[in-house]
Amino acid sequence: MERMADRLCEAGYKLTPPRRAVLQVLEESDEHLSHAQVLARGQMIYPALGRATVYRTLDLLTSLGIVRPIYLGDQSVCFTRADGAHHHLICSDCGAVIEFDECVIEGLQETISRRLNFQIRGHLLEFYGLCDRCRS
Repeated sequence: MERMADRLCEAGYKLTPPRRAVLQVLEESDEHLSHAQVLARGQMIYPALGRATVYRTLDLLTSLGIVRPIYLGDQSVCFTRADGAHHHLICSDCGAVIEFDECVIEGLQETISRRLNFQIRGHLLEFYGLCDRCRS
């Protein structure tokens, strides 16, 4: 949590108990979390955490590049840490989301970073198509 918390503080924002609870939820999860999931888990850490605070905090963290929204097949928004890599196969028919770990663009990422003098902290790769069930 310290890395996210440090970035929030470096940007001039206070690390309030509700924000700390949201950050802890995000740091401890490897899942893509919806607003409702962040709220429910955050209330286990800080019972007074409110829905509006979760929305505002996630908006702030997104604007600071600490988390990123992911719009999955059912049109709901989920959040994940912005650093690192995230890879998905998304079925255009049923909305199924399949995560995969194989990253074939690491070399490309390094080349782009050097050529454009840009520090890449993470990437999101999504392929859209039809899952096995929908193709049948």
